[in-house]
Amino acid sequence: MKQSRFEARHQAEWHAFGDTLDALEKGRKGPPATISDFPAAYRRLCQHLALARSRGYSSHSVDYLQQLAQRGHQQLYRHRSPLGGRLLGFMLGGFPRLVREEWRHVLAASLFFYLSLLGMAALVLAFPELVYSLVSSDQVAQMEAMYDPAARRLGEFGTRGSGEDWVMFGYYVMNNIGIAFQTFAGGLLFGLGTLFYLLFNGLMIGAIAGHLTGIGYHQPFWSFVIGHGAFELTAITLAGAAGLKLGAALIAPGRLGHGEALRLAAARAVRLIAGATLMLLIAAFIEAYWSSMTFTSAPVKYAVGALLWLLVGLYFTLGGRSRYASE
Repeated sequence: MKQSRFEARHQAEWHAFGDTLDALEKGRKGPPATISDFPAAYRRLCQHLALARSRGYSSHSVDYLQQLAQRGHQQLYRHRSPLGGRLLGFMLGGFPRLVREEWRHVLAASLFFYLSLLGMAALVLAFPELVYSLVSSDQVAQMEAMYDPAARRLGEFGTRGSGEDWVMFGYYVMNNIGIAFQTFAGGLLFGLGTLFYLLFNGLMIGAIAGHLTGIGYHQPFWSFVIGHGAFELTAITLAGAAGLKLGAALIAPGRLGHGEALRLAAARAVRLIAGATLMLLIAAFIEAYWSSMTFTSAPVKYAVGALLWLLVGLYFTLGGRSRYASE
């Protein structure tokens, strides 16, 4: 893109950012919407600066953007809220808005994961012996014991008392976050690692789901997974979206160098994986303290699970749409 066209397209935005800086530097808070949009405006300005440098635009334009970026950096960290406030603002507004902005990568990861899961489940239902092509006989036996309708607690090896729920919570956290970070980091292999982990986990979950459903253990299995699955499975696909974001930057960096394209992509991908990690913490809590319980009837668990899926859907659909929502 020619420099004149680039400047004409973004000049008004730069001037508006400069006006906001003037207000902040003079101690005026300005309109609430303008202040709440400041972090996003600062990030866009930094992207414009990186583009101007990479395209070799004149020093006049680069210096102007550099000056705005330096002033913006000072104001951003001067006016930032405490960590807890930023985290809450991110989860209430920034995270769902980011997921909607990255809908292409989220859709691609979701299709790859869920289609492999559902496809394998259907194949195992039709051809029961197929489960042993992915899962060893010992693992199959363990899964059958974990979801036996006569089990005292579902989804766990052996038996334990309710006082050990926190141990299982820690196990679920480490296991699920490990899977999410593998999926995310696989994006550095031009996205192939991410696709592999999405496919592998989808096939494994599908094979187990198909097998347990086929032998008549569908009620304990599905009543166990439906609750925490709303957070856990969604988080896995978001980790996949973050990895695909990295892979896309390496495969098609555009006019940017691979390093600069990866840096810009990573800034958004890291926020995606951070939000996914928080979702996995919620999933682990539900799995340890609710999903494994057998004193609650299956219909109640299905109802609660359906409600959680609905809430997750509404969160990503509506979250962060308020004009005052925090970044």
